[in-house]
Amino acid sequence: MPNISVTDLRLKFPGENSLVFKDLSFSVQPGEKVLMLGPSGCGKSTLLQVLSGIIPHSIELPMKTKDIQLPDSWGFVFQDPETQFCMTYVDEELAFVLENLQVPREEMATLIEEVLKRVDLNLENVHTPINEMSQGMKQRLALATVLLLEPDVLFLDEPSALLDPEGTQQIWSAIKAAATNKTVLIVEHKIDLIADWVDRVVLFNDQGVIIADGPPDTIFTNNQEELKRYGIWYPGVWEEYKTSEAFQSMMKNRQAVASQEKIQIQDFHGYRGQAEKISVKQATVQAGDWISIVGENGSGKSTLLLSLMQLLRTDGVYEVNGVPIVWKKKKRQLPKGLSLVFQNPELQFVTNSIMEELTVSLHSMPKTEADRYAKEMIQLFNLPDSVSRHPYQLSTGQKRRLSVATALTPDTNILLLDEPTFGQDARNTFAILEKIEQLRTEGMTILMVTHDEEIVESFATAVWTVVDEVLQTTMFSGGAPHAELVHT
Repeated sequence: MPNISVTDLRLKFPGENSLVFKDLSFSVQPGEKVLMLGPSGCGKSTLLQVLSGIIPHSIELPMKTKDIQLPDSWGFVFQDPETQFCMTYVDEELAFVLENLQVPREEMATLIEEVLKRVDLNLENVHTPINEMSQGMKQRLALATVLLLEPDVLFLDEPSALLDPEGTQQIWSAIKAAATNKTVLIVEHKIDLIADWVDRVVLFNDQGVIIADGPPDTIFTNNQEELKRYGIWYPGVWEEYKTSEAFQSMMKNRQAVASQEKIQIQDFHGYRGQAEKISVKQATVQAGDWISIVGENGSGKSTLLLSLMQLLRTDGVYEVNGVPIVWKKKKRQLPKGLSLVFQNPELQFVTNSIMEELTVSLHSMPKTEADRYAKEMIQLFNLPDSVSRHPYQLSTGQKRRLSVATALTPDTNILLLDEPTFGQDARNTFAILEKIEQLRTEGMTILMVTHDEEIVESFATAVWTVVDEVLQTTMFSGGAPHAELVHT
């Protein structure tokens, strides 16, 4: 008897013409570890929420089933860790879980310390504001809150998407140790560490239909055609991509852009409140540079981008496109020519529809031209045809693609990107990267925060590594100049 199942599921988002699922049946046996693979936006995360009961009990959506069996004891790690939290501070968030379990107060400190070690979240003070942590640190905390529950069933929706390579290994080691006798349902694009651990792989097409279900070796061996057709991650996909004609041609024709200084930084500091969080001794960036910014979670990579965008208080020498930028508290001077793609895509959105989001910054264009541009972006970034859909109704991968598309305004010549490929399937990842490379060859300057080592090795012209004290650079063929950054 399965402990989780649904029969003939039908579900629909309000305002949409088509169903997300049409008579989908799915079941999981006690103790099974199941990996759900499919293209971005096919409904994997939605199905997790149905099987846990979040839909329709917490999120009301039109839904119909012939039969459904939900687990009695479960924990859910969401794609967006910020949706996980109820409290303001780390210790309060974890104590809130323990209070609901009626754990005596005198036992809480030890349990909190132990669970933070399990997810490798090292904090000098557990009474740390959650909103001051990086997204990767928040992802660790989200898992910690679930592990404290000791549930029978774990629903994991990309629990390592925002983590650096070392953090990804640590998180999956913690999950594997905690889940020996548990049922685990996983949605994840980074599958290298779990492909040989799960019992089943369930493969979905772009319409949310199950097209294969079986042991990992069987799926990855017998369903290569489907994996490639729908752009789904599978072991070895990067190696195949790098030998493809499209990639080889792109690299063969890759040329440095004519040198033109775009950013000049010297003795530059960024602050959160009164605390200095990033310090740049000296850096120069040229047109056509693709600089990958790497480093451990919490090292200051996102803070650097926010400082360059003048969304945080800064001081020191900072010039963009030859114009000195000086921080003014009351009259903020946003650098012209810069666009930022936030790590959390929802921070990017200011309107109520996909079409409005893509045209809101095109007020100087005639409406017909702006609409045509928006439709081109929708096709390029594989966004839903339903242009009236609210951005918050998109999958995380679709939200990310929309956030990148909104940043590509005609006035942008320096693009700052914070993890632009997280939550993406293989097809959309490569499409985003190829579009960025096209923009680079046309003279755009790219500064991208990423944890994906394949992106760094395949596309970057230089690497900035933010560590606790100093940044060291690795020079590639593009020849981006030296930079020294200090995180305090």
